[in-house]
Amino acid sequence: MIHPTAVVDSRAKIDSDVEIGPYAVIARDVQIHAGTIIGSHVTIDQDTTIGSDCKIFQHAAIGAVPQALKYQGERTFLRIGRGTTIREFVTIHRGTAFGGGMTEIGEENFLMAYTHIAHDCFTGRKVIFANAASLGGHIRVGDCATLGAFVAVHQFVRVGNYAFVGAMSGVSKDIPPYVLASGSPRAKLYGLNVIGLKRHDFVRETIVALKRAYRILFRFGLTLNEAIERVTAEVDQLPEIANLLAFIKSSERGVTR
Repeated sequence: MIHPTAVVDSRAKIDSDVEIGPYAVIARDVQIHAGTIIGSHVTIDQDTTIGSDCKIFQHAAIGAVPQALKYQGERTFLRIGRGTTIREFVTIHRGTAFGGGMTEIGEENFLMAYTHIAHDCFTGRKVIFANAASLGGHIRVGDCATLGAFVAVHQFVRVGNYAFVGAMSGVSKDIPPYVLASGSPRAKLYGLNVIGLKRHDFVRETIVALKRAYRILFRFGLTLNEAIERVTAEVDQLPEIANLLAFIKSSERGVTR
């Protein structure tokens, strides 16, 4: 159902069972898939694709041009995954040509009010952004990560799978997978995200191995290269340990410790 006051461009592709509320504006070349509900006064700009069963609440602004001085109006895109909830006043921007041309929100994300996702960001599945969490450009956030209220993440930073970043934190370096981080102006690590791991059904063997790896990597006073060698030699090489080490080895901005 499309409310009669909504403005929908004739070049948009809207599935028949999509709901669009009063005074919403849907631009050209937008695709909205089945079961999605668009609230009142939502703006969805061009070249945005929204998956099925999403909920976008009133006054969200989705798919606007990026806040990047090098952007020159080139055609770029935004893709939002199935089952994602976007609350009031959230802003999400399209990609840039110099950053790959795509911003992508994964499936089943939950973006609370005033969240901001800048150009060329990528989020995995089941990511949670609390109120007013903000991503600069070119950021990657892994599956099942959580960012607390008013977290600010610097451009080009990565946040690993199952990481939890506490409210009001400033994130200027990569946050490894599976950890707790918090702090202002710069976040620091405060241990393993044990509660989060248990909620996602990680088995005891995996949690014990991750705890051992965490202590070696971040609490023994070793260089990262020394710590990686010890973890490789002393900790069972479960898939999660391999993922943790690969994340650290591939860091370009440096790893939060």
